[in-house]
Amino acid sequence: MKNIYLFLAIIGFIAPNIYVAFESFQTGNILLWLDPAATIHGMFGNNISTAFVLDLLFAVIAFFVFTFHESKKCGIKNVWVYWVLTMLFGMAGSLPLFLYKRELSKMK
Repeated sequence: MKNIYLFLAIIGFIAPNIYVAFESFQTGNILLWLDPAATIHGMFGNNISTAFVLDLLFAVIAFFVFTFHESKKCGIKNVWVYWVLTMLFGMAGSLPLFLYKRELSKMK
């Protein structure tokens, strides 16, 4: 099972960030952080994108709470690294990466 998590982490970091790279090169809004107004306008530009963004924001909050408690339970150090990766590159890669690390910690 752990290999599936690693595969999902790799795909999760690459697939969404292809579009982030396109946007970064086209607009100069590197990782969507350098122009917060443009990023927020794009995220909340219409009702459909707003629904997806709000859903993702709540999922990220749940992920942070989950990783905080799971890292203590499983003895995973530096949980903040997964949070930073989430804030920089999104949860599609950091969630399966954390699950991979959790599986490894269970094997010890």
